[in-house]
Amino acid sequence: MKHLLSIAFLLATVLIQAQNTPFSVALEPMNIEGLGGVQSYAFGQHEGKWLIVGGRLDGLHQRQPFAAFSQSGNNTQLIVIDPVAKQQWTTPLSSLPTGIQEQLSSTNMEFYQEGDYLYTLGGYGYSATVGDHTTFANLTAINVPATIDAIINGTSVTSYFRQITDTKFAVTGGYLNKIYDTYYLVGGQKFIGRYNPMGPNHGPGFTQEYTDAIRKFNISDNGTTLTIVHLATLSDPTNLHRRDYNVVPQIMPNGEESATAFSGVFQQTIDLPFLNSVDIDSSGYSVNNNFSQYYNHYHCAHIPLYSAAQNEMHTVFFGGIAQYFDSSGILVQDNNVPFVKTIARVTRDANGAMAEYKLPIEMPSLLGAGSEFIEVENIPTYNNNVIKLDDLASDSTLVGYIYGGISSSAANIFFTNTGSQSNASSQIFKVYVIKGNTNSIDLLNKQSTSSLQMQVYPNPNKGKFIIQYHLDNAQEVEITIQDNQGKVLEQQSQLSIKGDNQFAQRIQGLTEGGTYFVTIQTSSEKSTQKVIIQP
Repeated sequence: MKHLLSIAFLLATVLIQAQNTPFSVALEPMNIEGLGGVQSYAFGQHEGKWLIVGGRLDGLHQRQPFAAFSQSGNNTQLIVIDPVAKQQWTTPLSSLPTGIQEQLSSTNMEFYQEGDYLYTLGGYGYSATVGDHTTFANLTAINVPATIDAIINGTSVTSYFRQITDTKFAVTGGYLNKIYDTYYLVGGQKFIGRYNPMGPNHGPGFTQEYTDAIRKFNISDNGTTLTIVHLATLSDPTNLHRRDYNVVPQIMPNGEESATAFSGVFQQTIDLPFLNSVDIDSSGYSVNNNFSQYYNHYHCAHIPLYSAAQNEMHTVFFGGIAQYFDSSGILVQDNNVPFVKTIARVTRDANGAMAEYKLPIEMPSLLGAGSEFIEVENIPTYNNNVIKLDDLASDSTLVGYIYGGISSSAANIFFTNTGSQSNASSQIFKVYVIKGNTNSIDLLNKQSTSSLQMQVYPNPNKGKFIIQYHLDNAQEVEITIQDNQGKVLEQQSQLSIKGDNQFAQRIQGLTEGGTYFVTIQTSSEKSTQKVIIQP
């Protein structure tokens, strides 16, 4: 369901600052014989063993409606993995009631484990019951320890699954978090029908409805009966219009539990990822326009770590799909939104200011989209599963594993995808956090600390393009266009409104294949991006 634009372009911004990292990260690949690949799944764990539920066994979905999200790619098994013993077990879903089978073979479910129970919501896939692809309006509770034991011992799992139906849970590509005693279903969409890049009124057609909301609720579960109490919904069709992203638990500078929604797709005015973030806590939510995330836009494995001593919240993202990537210290923009290798860290300091850093290591291939980080169970964490960085006793600590996701053969495969250009990865990585003295240097993405969120499109272009930027307050903005020798070709001021602004510009007589620079300057900020003129 990733509608990607056909225009690719470059944006160059030199990453001019570096930081001695507060910690470094190391990956150690490992494999389990006979283990297959899976992406966009749900998981629970017990005593070091993982229960893998749902997801897809193939790679990036194809564009053709008849081939997109085919039943043959459904994960129709429950998988148990022991990463220490390097063993795996499976059992088919076929013994479960039809409604549970259908939902648990879907992709992009929202999920959360509370004690012994893994709660899975929604998900998208084919339903024989309705005769079409749909987003399932279900919540399924899974007894994780009992299910794992049954699968290993080859006994029935049927009694360990319970399901209820609730239309508010018909969501896919959102995120389920818990803040204190309340569940937060953040963003996502209800998608009915077969994917079609030509839009909802072509071919078999489809309906697509973003939730544009944070749906809050409580679960009462005595092991037999599930009771849902829905709380007030927070709606925002502009800022919560997001899906297929990362919502990560956080510890805020005041010590409170929260969650942050990073990036997501698509912006209301253009089919590109959001650059800003949304902070969510028990009192509501706030949009952070003073930070821009340029790396790791789609859902990927991530690790939250908090240092109480420094009052710093760190979130590390591993690969996936993004509109931007680094090339030899240059930030490159590609509006085809390619697969990337980038490992990046977003840090929130004691004052609440956020910044993005590129780590010196990368994923070994174009890998990470639809993968998950699975924490080691005995790692010290806060109640919301944020790792206590200060309590990691060793210089090098195994904090968890990354499993699965989409492995792509090339950065941009969407428009040529026949199903063979990517696959669901079976790769597992041990993830270590290394403290103490480290020679690691993380590169600050200077653009991330700007509130302008500047973008230029299309690019390359023929001298006609749109400049998009964001202002916290209405003010006069100066726009300057220079050639690569610094000669000013165009300079003008315009009064801009609070919020998102667009400025259309046409310049005659530019050199084909030439490089030019567009600069936006406000009373407090300045941002420059590179523009390339088409031959």
